[in-house]
Amino acid sequence: QVQLVESGGGLVQPGGSLRLSCVASGSISSINTMGWYRQPPGKQRELVATSTSGSSPDYGDSVKGRFTISRGNARNTVFLQMNSLKPEDTAVYYCRYLNSGGSTSYWGQGTQVTVSS
Repeated sequence: QVQLVESGGGLVQPGGSLRLSCVASGSISSINTMGWYRQPPGKQRELVATSTSGSSPDYGDSVKGRFTISRGNARNTVFLQMNSLKPEDTAVYYCRYLNSGGSTSYWGQGTQVTVSS
């Protein structure tokens, strides 16, 4: 089992920045994928960014150039730096963990990000 705890969401004005954090605990594999997905109101969950050990990160088209994903040295943390936020970035942001090979997946409880003036 893997537990994920997210933090850092909140209310921000358009053009502002937020940094999300996610810490994984439990049976963590040394090679894994951690990332962020989001679910806007009334829409399906979508990819924001993922980071796999030893590989380049992957970003959703709508956030490229504005968001940056990074990993902690212990491989059990993932961060999402969100800059130039837009109202359409408003969503519940979920952290996701996949073990080596992607056979097992876990989700965090989600953190609300609201971009509004």
